[in-house]
Order: sequence, then structure tokens, then C-alpha cells
Amino acid sequence: KGKVPIFLGSSFAFIAPIVKATELFGLPGTLSGLVAVGAVYGIMSLLVRMRGVGFISRLFPPVVVGPVIMLIGLSLAGTGVQMASSNWALALVALTTTILVSMFGKGLLRLIPIFAGIVVGYLTAVVFDDLVITDLVNFEPVKDAAWFALPNFVRPELCWEAIIFMIPVAIAPVIEHIGDVYAINEVTGKDFVKDPGLHRTMLGDGLACVAASFIGGPPVTTYSEVTGAISLTKIADPGVIRIAAIFGILFSVIGKMSALLKTIPEAVLGGIMLLLFGTIAAVGVNSLVKNRVDLGNTRNLVIVSIILILGIGGAEFSVGTFNFGGIGLSAVVGVLLNRILPKSKTE
Repeated sequence: KGKVPIFLGSSFAFIAPIVKATELFGLPGTLSGLVAVGAVYGIMSLLVRMRGVGFISRLFPPVVVGPVIMLIGLSLAGTGVQMASSNWALALVALTTTILVSMFGKGLLRLIPIFAGIVVGYLTAVVFDDLVITDLVNFEPVKDAAWFALPNFVRPELCWEAIIFMIPVAIAPVIEHIGDVYAINEVTGKDFVKDPGLHRTMLGDGLACVAASFIGGPPVTTYSEVTGAISLTKIADPGVIRIAAIFGILFSVIGKMSALLKTIPEAVLGGIMLLLFGTIAAVGVNSLVKNRVDLGNTRNLVIVSIILILGIGGAEFSVGTFNFGGIGLSAVVGVLLNRILPKSKTE
């Protein structure tokens, strides 16, 4: 209903699954799996409306959600290291800047540590390119790029394997969405869980995922950083969020800006990814700690252990040409173990 000051942006949780699914099923097939992610949001929205918020916490308790979120970050670790290894000096400059700004930055600067890391890393690469190492930054594509250029739109093509591959990955952003809605409640002093309702915000997120996937984009998620900006500025008017979204769209069709972003060295982005992907894994750990999941309890230890080992080990379930593995398989096994394994009387 246009009442909630939440900004949606591309979800990092889907980077590794999208890369892998594109290798297996191609981009159009992968996009059909991403459309299904939006359908998961729709189903969850319906269940929340029918059965209340408690339903999700019973289906995906912290003992399942925590290790699944950890897996999302850990599965990306290789990608981050590979990108950073193309030039470790640049990667460390970007990483160090991001850490320092996030820890010691003041005011608005503290809200954009990733941006600061990229800028400093990029400027370092430009200086190195002139003085020490050549071919770090190539501005020729920027000169050749048109001022106005539409993105490369790609339409999804039905692929059931990609759909089954992607659906379990939606667990993390669904849970993140719930947490962010409660967080924005605290910041604004309003109760968006009741008005317009968590089922509506979740449905809106799902529709946005479907819209993005139908034109070749990744699924979206609620951006916690924007909640931090709202907390700092005390401006919670949803109209401001819409203005920010319009500017985002306008910037995306400026061809020279897109070309400029592509000149950022892979190592600079790799240095940032080391922190981002590690942060995702840490969020999973924090979920276990915050919810006081007792890993001294054999039942909890079994669930967490099996989820992590299946995911990190790359376990796959194959029937004919159909393969099901990775985060998806681990999440499904975790849900099943949580339902099957008996609880103690105290629990």
C-alpha cells in the first residue's frame, strides 16, 4: 500500500546459486528459477495471512536458518578469493578501507563503507596504472559507450531443474525480510507488521522478484543499509525511497556510467567480496547465537552439522539428468531433520 519505507535491491544471497545455475541450465532457464523465488514469497505471504507469523518460525527455526545463511556466505568464499587473487595489493587496499570506514567512519560515511572501499581501491588502481602496473584500468570502453543504453533484457524459459535448484535459496531472504520489517518498525515507531501487514510486505517483495526475473535481473531483497540511513536522518517518508529508486533507474540507462563501473578491477571487487561474503556467513552464526541455539544439545548439533557438511561438501542427489544439491539440498534436509528428530521434554 506504499506505506513502508523499505528499499529493495539485488540480493547477494543469490550470487553463487545464479552463477552455478547459469552454468548448468543457461541464463534463461535460471531466470525461470528466479521467478519461482517470487512465487515462494507469494506462498509465504498467503501462509502468514492464514496462519500468522509464527508459522514461518516453526517451519524455519533458527537451528535451520542459521546454518543455511552460513552456507550462502561460505559457498561464495572461493569466488571472492579468486577475484582478489588477480591482484592482492588492490584487494587489500579495498578491504582495509572498507573495514576502517565501517569501524571508525562518522555520520553518513559510516553508512557507505563498501562504496568507500571501491572508490579508494579504484583510485589506487588508476594511480598504479599510470606509475607502476599497466592495464589495470582501461577507459576505452567508456569512450566508446553511448550516453543512453538500455540493459540487455533476457526473458526466462521454463526449466524445472532450475526452479527446484533455486526455490530453497529463498529461505534466507524471506527470513531477512521479516527481520527488516521488524527493524523498520523500531526505527519509525510504527507497526508495519499490522498495517499494511507482513503478508503484504512479503507479497510486495515477491512481486518485485518476479518483475526483476522477467526482464533478466536477479531477485531483490530488503536493504538493511537503508534502514540505517533512515535511523540517522530521521526521514521515513516512503516518497523519499521512491525518489531514490527513480534515480537508480535513471543511472542504469546511462551507458557511460555502466561502462565506467565495468572498468573497476576485479581485484578491487574481490577485496570487498571477502568481507561481504564473510559477513553473510557471520550473520548465520549470529542468528544461532542471538536465538540461543544450544549446540550442546545433540539434536541441534546433528541438524547444524549435517546442513553445513552437505553444503560445503557439495553433496548432490541425482535422478537421471536431474541434479539437486548445494544450499537447496542442505536446506531441505535441515527442514526434514527438524521435523523428524524428536525433541526433549524441556524443548
